[in-house]
Amino acid sequence: MNQNEQIIPTRPLSLAEFKKKRRPIRDENKEFSKKLTKLDQLALWITVHVGTMGFFSIILIWTVMWLGWNLLAPVKWQFDPPMGFVFWLFISNVLQILLMPLIMVGQNVQGRRAEVRAENDLYVNVKAEEEIEVILQHLEYQNSILLAMLEKLGIDIKTMIQTRNK
Repeated sequence: MNQNEQIIPTRPLSLAEFKKKRRPIRDENKEFSKKLTKLDQLALWITVHVGTMGFFSIILIWTVMWLGWNLLAPVKWQFDPPMGFVFWLFISNVLQILLMPLIMVGQNVQGRRAEVRAENDLYVNVKAEEEIEVILQHLEYQNSILLAMLEKLGIDIKTMIQTRNK
């Protein structure tokens, strides 16, 4: 064995062999959604829709109309005395009391889904790393074959590289 001679490494995995080794791709979001209870789905739906500008607009319009009616309408048509707005405060507080725990439950569900996504992202990254490693093994294998071919042809690689770089 002279200085340029390389030992050809063992043949890397073929694509078919590699595909047999890996686990099948799963849709983690679908699987997670199937596991949700009806109450979790309701809490998630409320959390998603309460956190929108549409819901904010509804609350804003409702408040402006309520307060405007009870401030500007004739006294006999007002149903919530101005400046006290006791009924408006009562309804607002009931809404807040009901929505706070529902939103927290929805956020917990969203957090669990985020954890599932993070685990799936880790799996995808590990899978990509394994695929890159197989590609690198193939490149190394091809490189060793090319070096062996050059050696067989009697071409000195170091001399060839030095003359190319000049």
